[in-house]
Amino acid sequence: MKNPEHKNAESLSEVHQSVDTSKRTGWRRILSFIGPAYLVSVGYMDPGNWATDIAGGSKFGYQLIWILLMSNLIALLLQSLSARLGIVRGLDLAQASRNGYPKWVNIPLYGLAQTAIVACDLAEVIGMAIGLNLLFGLPLIWGISITIFDTVLLLFLLNKGMRKMEAFIVSMVFIVGVSFLIEMFIVEPSLKEIVKGLEPSVLSGEALYIAIGIIGATVMPHNLYLHSSLVQTRKFERDDKGIREAIKFNFIDTAVALNLAFFVNAAILILAAAAFYKNGLHEVAEIQDAHRLLQNIFGDVAPALFAIALIAAGQSSTVTGTLAGQIVMEGHLKLRIQPWLRRLITRLLAIIPAFFTILWFGNDALGGLLILSQVVLSLQLGFAVIPLIHFTSDKKTMKGFAIKPWVKILAWISSLIIVLLNVKLVLEEIKGWAADGGWYIYAIVIPVAVLIGLLLLYIFIYPLVSSRKQSVDIAPHGNALNIQAVEKIHYARIGITVDFSKNDRNTIRHALIQGGKQAHYFLIHVVETAVARYHGDSALDFETQSDAENLEKYRINLAELGYKSSTHIGYGGTVKAIVNITEENKLELLVMGAHGHKGLKDLILGTTVNSVRHRVSIPVLIVR
Repeated sequence: MKNPEHKNAESLSEVHQSVDTSKRTGWRRILSFIGPAYLVSVGYMDPGNWATDIAGGSKFGYQLIWILLMSNLIALLLQSLSARLGIVRGLDLAQASRNGYPKWVNIPLYGLAQTAIVACDLAEVIGMAIGLNLLFGLPLIWGISITIFDTVLLLFLLNKGMRKMEAFIVSMVFIVGVSFLIEMFIVEPSLKEIVKGLEPSVLSGEALYIAIGIIGATVMPHNLYLHSSLVQTRKFERDDKGIREAIKFNFIDTAVALNLAFFVNAAILILAAAAFYKNGLHEVAEIQDAHRLLQNIFGDVAPALFAIALIAAGQSSTVTGTLAGQIVMEGHLKLRIQPWLRRLITRLLAIIPAFFTILWFGNDALGGLLILSQVVLSLQLGFAVIPLIHFTSDKKTMKGFAIKPWVKILAWISSLIIVLLNVKLVLEEIKGWAADGGWYIYAIVIPVAVLIGLLLLYIFIYPLVSSRKQSVDIAPHGNALNIQAVEKIHYARIGITVDFSKNDRNTIRHALIQGGKQAHYFLIHVVETAVARYHGDSALDFETQSDAENLEKYRINLAELGYKSSTHIGYGGTVKAIVNITEENKLELLVMGAHGHKGLKDLILGTTVNSVRHRVSIPVLIVR
């Protein structure tokens, strides 16, 4: 049975319920649920995490491993809540937010979520470019430029199906894991000190600051949106038993995947501790520095594996980040655009700042841009975590699957830790910027930060005090209407677009069926020659004259058959000309022939039919 909250608004509709779990038994059934959390886990080992892990390991050795463990446990809790929301309600976090909060709130929520995704994507772009530079010597500006082709890769993977995409991501994660496993054997860390690093210790000063950075870079907001959507790619029985089983298997998936992410992050920190801290190199914060020093200490193998892992992490995180962009746009705004365009926009918004940073400030400024992206991420985190806890605690909408009180307490404590530490991080950054001077800090940055803080407070309080009935109208196209008595529509003025191809006979025939011999038919053709574009109706080139003669032949032919018609020639831009003729002659129906070309031909030849139907206010009949 389909979840009634779905209507027609399935999250990631291209792959919604595309993996059937019901036909499998035993281990094969458990394995059919494995996958979504691996796509999520790559966000926990993206290049944005590498900088904080490297800095922590090089400055404080193994001391901060327990911070990684704590942040991983918090991530496990929050990601399991995200999966529960998607499984039980059949909604992703963005759709649930649109239901649970007033309409106006969803606009800034979308803006913040999209900004966080762009900031995350920025980290992937920079990481990918650095990896290509380290491995092949490719200039950073070229590395950043070619990351735009990730859009094509994502479309290809999505068209191949969800399991193929998950296989690609898992292979990337496997490359990262194996690379660091081999590096562990090369650097030979101290097991005794690693175990000691798992014991909590009191942190202060710079150690506390880096610890905040590690936590802020670990739990990423877009992962919560993503996970609540990806779990819906599994098709299962929506009775109590089926939902309970799906929650259990997805928790196993999440636990395994996030522990793998913890291993990778711990490996980066341990690598930095064993390679740099032990050798007295305590100021290694840049990814390029880490690679260079690895080469000096251990030769060529370790740095090559380091670069390969960086590329794999960036590539896989990019795929999941752009998927999250689709989810927040459709969920918060009920807006759907072409998948390739949506992903291209997200990627360009990440590439442009990185591109111009290199042009204006040089390659060395990328490290600062990477840190800025993590600060932007931290600002948005509360806007995902707080609604998530509210939604999964709601006994009415979660039916019998609301989280237990002790889980709720742990979730609120975790969110409080994350929000407070991230607020501290943001305040520290603003304080640093203010010390450097600049009117924009007081005119723009501080007022924006205050407004964001007030919005966060509203997001927390609103569900507690509001008795607003949650709407289930989440369908992007609205709800079905009651169709009343149907009366025959008589069209008196019908436009027919012709291009003198073999399609014309079919187009004209369909138009005549609509209006019969009582209607008047307007035969429309547009001349697109250069002369016609510049001279309009005064054009007398051969093509214009030939087209006018052919149009007149159609009119005479229709007159012989007993139909009234007139000829109308447009000049220049096809869409604009057809729209103008339609409006000037007050047409009631427009009949157009479609050639059936698509893909590359659409990009080259244009999509006249689509453009016209969006610009006219009358019915358009498209004939193939």
